[in-house]
Amino acid sequence: MTVLIYLIGISLALGAGGLALFLWSLRSGQYDDLDGAANRILFDD
Repeated sequence: MTVLIYLIGISLALGAGGLALFLWSLRSGQYDDLDGAANRILFDD
């Protein structure tokens, strides 16, 4: 039964870490230009 408590704690920690990384990527501008790369491959400058 104590193993279940450890597993719940680990899963909550991993979920919080994933959420923190996602929020960091939003703030750093990773998702600003979603269409730019798709259009760049079609047009040769």
